[in-house]
Amino acid sequence: MSLSHSYNASLARHRQAFATLETHEDALITVFEQCQKAVNTGGKILFFGNGGSAADSQHLAAEFMVRYKAERAPIRAIALTTDTSILTAHSNDYSFDYVFERQILGLADPGDVVIGLSTSGNSPNVNLGLQAANTIGAYSIVLTGRDGGKAKDIANLSIIIDCDETARIQEAHLFMGHWLCEAFDQAL
Repeated sequence: MSLSHSYNASLARHRQAFATLETHEDALITVFEQCQKAVNTGGKILFFGNGGSAADSQHLAAEFMVRYKAERAPIRAIALTTDTSILTAHSNDYSFDYVFERQILGLADPGDVVIGLSTSGNSPNVNLGLQAANTIGAYSIVLTGRDGGKAKDIANLSIIIDCDETARIQEAHLFMGHWLCEAFDQAL
């Protein structure tokens, strides 16, 4: 396969994944409204995921805390994937399956928004984190792909990118996160 063919094939798959975003407009508006409600009442947004989804969680939390485009006050957000001491201590002493659950139980409050990212929807630690959010009364959201996996039945709101390719799903998740930042910039 030539590089040109490879590039165009990848771009076509990207476009196909992004075409599914049009079906999620109402859900994304709900995500924005839930996040805005949490922030306006002193709450926060907690992001988490594994691998590339962990990186996306950190990226989005930084966009909220620092700024996206507009100069504004920080928006209370945290990625549960950044503290290597917690991640390694918990994984060593207990199990990596419960690493997000533990942090949500310790850091989240009722009314906060908890956003798990999982391209498969079947990551045990993400799903247990979503369950913990539900238990304490936080609003749980999962950004996922494929068929939504188990997470789609756990979260209060599931946004499923109908695609089987991890990279394309993550690109769509990042776009949704950037749109949320843009919506906050416009609302403030």
